[in-house]
Amino acid sequence: MKIGLVSDSHKRIDLLENAIDRLKEDGAEFLVHAGDIVLKESLDLLEKSSLPYHAVLGNNDIHLMEYTDRYNLFQEPHYFKIGDIKAKLMHLPYYLNNDAQVIIYGHTHYFFAQIKQGTLYVNPGEICGRKKPLSEFAMIEDNLDGWVVTYYSKNRLESSISDYEVKTTVLKKG
Repeated sequence: MKIGLVSDSHKRIDLLENAIDRLKEDGAEFLVHAGDIVLKESLDLLEKSSLPYHAVLGNNDIHLMEYTDRYNLFQEPHYFKIGDIKAKLMHLPYYLNNDAQVIIYGHTHYFFAQIKQGTLYVNPGEICGRKKPLSEFAMIEDNLDGWVVTYYSKNRLESSISDYEVKTTVLKKG
């Protein structure tokens, strides 16, 4: 299963929409938002994507607590399954222990993907392009060789969904 990962969209609905469109175009079957959603309209975009999704509240999302019953929006850490994959989702990287197959987090605004002691740790970077001039996100897929990790980045001022630089790597599981 291809899992699209986004984080730290903040107020950049346009860039979040581009990322979701690109992930869907590239075959994403599930979406994950690792927090700092900031705007209810971003939750609407996740819902409108027609893909199953999970999102977690970030440190800038306290005002969105009222929507946890309406959207697939959770407090951290949030454990869930995607098919046979046990995942843990959080915004703040405080719960980085090996208690899931995949641990997804945000907050740092920097892409990271590494396997440690059999667990894939991944931060998709920042959609908003606040700490650097890039809008970035990722997709992961479990396969026989390991985790296929695809990293997308583009200058945040570009509007086309096809202008992303795409890098794919396979991280071996053992």
